[in-house]
Amino acid sequence: MKHHFEGTAHFTGSYDSHGTLETQNMKTDISIPASMGGVEIGTNPDEMLLGAATTCFIISLSVLFEHNRIPLTDLKVESRATVDQSKGILTYESIDYIVTIQTDAPDSKQSLLRRFVRKAEESCMITRALKGNVDVNISEIHINP
Repeated sequence: MKHHFEGTAHFTGSYDSHGTLETQNMKTDISIPASMGGVEIGTNPDEMLLGAATTCFIISLSVLFEHNRIPLTDLKVESRATVDQSKGILTYESIDYIVTIQTDAPDSKQSLLRRFVRKAEESCMITRALKGNVDVNISEIHINP
């Protein structure tokens, strides 16, 4: 089964301008970030890619825990992207995650939980789409901190 998603973007001008992006469930302003010489109105492709990767990862992890009957009380993923600008070329280098899991699972399951975190990151379709181009790393995993 194939799934289709559609979007429409409008943009006028250059670095000093902004536009809009609309999909079925999202409408947002878009522009170039101030750190890259833009006006920073709304979001930008770098943040959106980070958001797509992060949401894909956390949803994949949540489903993996549910399928394996791991009781979650809270799940949090902090993410950070690094974009390099060298010689006028922008390169999306990496995404790093910090995962915090609150669970009622016994301490004896911590090794399994860590394995599930890595498996969810590897199985996320956005991570798979980035493979070979963007390094995706799990920097830290905290269980019941």
